[in-house]
Amino acid sequence: MIRVRFAPSPTGYLHIGNARPALLNALYARRHGGQFLLRLDDTDLARSTEAFAQAAREDLAWLGIEPDLFARQSDRKAEHDAAAERLKAAGRLYACYETPEELDRRRKRQLGRGQPPIYDRAALKLTAEERTAFEAEGRRPHWRFLLDARTVAWDDLVRGPAHIDCASLSDPVLIREDGTYLYTLPSVVDDIDFGITHVIRGEDHVTNTGVQVQIFEALGAPVPVFGHHNLLTTADGEGLSKRLGHLSLRGLREAGYEPGAVRSLAVLTGSAESVRAVEGLDELAEIIDLSEISRAPARFDESDLDGLNARLIHAMPYEQAAERLRALGVADNTAEAFWLAVRANLGKVEDAAEWWRVVEGPVTPQIEDAAFIAAARETLPQAPFDETTWKGWTADVKARTGAKGRALFMPLRLALTGLDHGPDLAGLLPLIGRDRALERLSVG
Repeated sequence: MIRVRFAPSPTGYLHIGNARPALLNALYARRHGGQFLLRLDDTDLARSTEAFAQAAREDLAWLGIEPDLFARQSDRKAEHDAAAERLKAAGRLYACYETPEELDRRRKRQLGRGQPPIYDRAALKLTAEERTAFEAEGRRPHWRFLLDARTVAWDDLVRGPAHIDCASLSDPVLIREDGTYLYTLPSVVDDIDFGITHVIRGEDHVTNTGVQVQIFEALGAPVPVFGHHNLLTTADGEGLSKRLGHLSLRGLREAGYEPGAVRSLAVLTGSAESVRAVEGLDELAEIIDLSEISRAPARFDESDLDGLNARLIHAMPYEQAAERLRALGVADNTAEAFWLAVRANLGKVEDAAEWWRVVEGPVTPQIEDAAFIAAARETLPQAPFDETTWKGWTADVKARTGAKGRALFMPLRLALTGLDHGPDLAGLLPLIGRDRALERLSVG
């Protein structure tokens, strides 16, 4: 079975850039009948918080992503330690005693000589006595993975044939001197133990893949299929980060955007598909093809969300909006008729509150031609009103006053709603009702 994962660090709120890999993984699993693992990479104990962990789960649920499996890296230190010991025993993980300052001076010397700033593996040449002396000084080792000087190649789900020349890389540090792990080893160990078959992530991890493939192999595990998609940037080309709070999923939700709009923009931007409003996850899963994602950065224009959101609202059935309309104070007995009357004029569901105020009042009528409005008042039909009332009434007003077109309809709109724009009055007038209409058509 195909099994994918999304592995955020709970060090801040998820943003639109995080939504892209989360959705691409979830949609891939959905399309192929696979499973989706949410794994919190929470080994950074100083910055990870339970509040951010819970927020990540809530934000993914809002996007419609319900994980089949859930795990925390912080619960799996014993498994990570066991893998590290295996690599040490195999001679693939070795102790290094250089301080950050010493490593920095060494890199500068290499650059000054025109050499690539690659770690020179000096630690491999240390004698037992030298290591003992360093430890007597109080130095604690960090641990590097010994890379094979070869090219690692794979068939990338997004990029096609890909490769990394590991001879051009420094042996990566997997364990810090305080004994904590960097991202690389725990990620591989967890992918092995949870049976991850496909790793779909941002292209900023391409170099990591060369290293991680060698770690998979060193641990005797099958290597998953990799896919590296382009990254979302702002419209100005700036990289997205957790500091852009207004682009957090939480911020977008609080601003009234629909998850379908956020999903559509996060997934379809930078793909071969045109960016359009797609409501359902199943439909989106069938549309997106990883092999057709562009290699160029995907520019996320926040303003595009407004158009996508509006299109989803305009087609939204009443049942989907009912609870939110109730929260806005819309009366249950007229809520469905109200929604069908106003949705085509909304950008967000919350905008309906403005039109409910127009229905309920009070409204300050705008009356410029008192005689015209008086004639309209006199011809106002008796209750009850229905969807035919507006057409019949305006026909009577036209016959009595001779007004037509804008000269007929706009004064009535201004008097009934106090606004020069808004929903079709054929749907709005029955909600306003005869008593309120008479009050608003009063002159003097």
